[in-house]
Amino acid sequence: MEPYFHLKGSFKTSSPALEARGDIEKFIEEAKSTILQKGVPAGRGAKIIAWEVRDSSIFFDIESDRYLRAHDAFIRLRKPLAGMLGKKYKIGIRGAEVEEFTVKLPSERELSQTKIPYVRGTGFTDGMITLSLELGEAELENKVPDRIISLIEDKIAAQSFGGKAEHWSLLWESPKKEMKFSGDPTVEAEKRGWIKRAAGRGQWIHGAQMTHIFRTFEQIVIDEVIKPLGYVEMIFPKLVPWDVWKHSGHAKGIYPEIYYVSPPKTRDPAFWEDVIDYYKVTLEVPLDLIAQKIDKPLGGMCYAQCPSFWPFLQGKTIADDSFPIKVFDRSGTSHRYESGGIHGMERVDEFHRIELVFIGTPDQVLAHSKQMQECYKHIFNDILDLEWRMAWVTPWFMAQEGMTGLAEKKDVGTIDFEAPLPYRGKEGEWLEFQNLSVNGDKYPKGFNVKLQSGKEVWSGCSGVGLERWASVFFAQKGFEPEDWPLKFRERAGDIPKSIRFM
Repeated sequence: MEPYFHLKGSFKTSSPALEARGDIEKFIEEAKSTILQKGVPAGRGAKIIAWEVRDSSIFFDIESDRYLRAHDAFIRLRKPLAGMLGKKYKIGIRGAEVEEFTVKLPSERELSQTKIPYVRGTGFTDGMITLSLELGEAELENKVPDRIISLIEDKIAAQSFGGKAEHWSLLWESPKKEMKFSGDPTVEAEKRGWIKRAAGRGQWIHGAQMTHIFRTFEQIVIDEVIKPLGYVEMIFPKLVPWDVWKHSGHAKGIYPEIYYVSPPKTRDPAFWEDVIDYYKVTLEVPLDLIAQKIDKPLGGMCYAQCPSFWPFLQGKTIADDSFPIKVFDRSGTSHRYESGGIHGMERVDEFHRIELVFIGTPDQVLAHSKQMQECYKHIFNDILDLEWRMAWVTPWFMAQEGMTGLAEKKDVGTIDFEAPLPYRGKEGEWLEFQNLSVNGDKYPKGFNVKLQSGKEVWSGCSGVGLERWASVFFAQKGFEPEDWPLKFRERAGDIPKSIRFM
């Protein structure tokens, strides 16, 4: 089954066009083999199944397949029709009106979510989702119907993906290792005074001991990944405006997971005096009153570090000799609203990461990904001595972004590095503690980045989550230095003493 489009609409005329009926008919007959066939396979595209000259408008009834959608055909007709009427009859076209617009798209099941902008109603019959659209000329000109259709196709693709967020296949697995610890590392770290729950949700204060371990992990990454692979350090912003997420693609669905940032409507102390006075009198922060005094969110806290780097390259053509680009950031925290998923150190709202971003031609990016995999293997096998595995993860959104073939070849997608947590049971829950992604041309296209030679530009990224590394390491090796692998123990050195409380 193929998509089907059916539009009934009319062009408003500056004066009655009945006298031009003969020329309009001639124009329509010619358009069937010219305007409506441009770039369309023979016998396909849009068909004018009815038309009519009314008092102050010209009505069209158009149906189509996917090759030239009915709304695109309608818009195509406007300018040449206006030219013909204006030149011979001094009649202008003063606007367009959509009377009915129906779209049918093939799907295995009906939509689970039907509240969609400009969609008046939906239905599902005989393997087809039917949409009744309610929009006007401005929406047609701004390509709103195309984005609605893309959105619905995304939802159909997500549903047909088997209800999973991603597909998983094993790439490599380490030998089984002796586990030195069986407790919950978060509970043990709290008991020892290495960490303490902070005042904020999903947030921890990391004491001197845990911070020392974090810095050891960082130094290992610097020595074994960053320096050997030629990375240079940059500082990426941690407050991300909407415009960045529009270009990166995150604006399509990030909303349930970000911490929003709203500025005050004004900095004038007089505007805020009632808030200040309320607190002084009640010692309670008047949240409802504050909500009235802050502006709309200008963006959110850093969700994934790499998007806020890309404006550095946005709209630029990069010299060939600057490729491949390899930069990293470790300048601040990332924030995700984890909802009910918060647990200990490994699943938090505020976390610390080193983000590595690499950019080059497709060959350069794929080769670099392989080099990075080997660096991580060396760390996890030879320094941390973990039991772990690598799995290829193909996110469902790749099908929607035209990357299906690349994903199948394991060119574009994500490698998850996973390790078992012994305290979660005999088999242990496997925690994703590291990732490495080849994102294809997603970011270069989104931010309009080109290469001097004209070759295709790809990028990749890899996030080193310090809380995740610590969770896996302590879950398997425990907290006694004598149980730690010698190479890690040598790098860690002496652990700072805890603060004693009376």
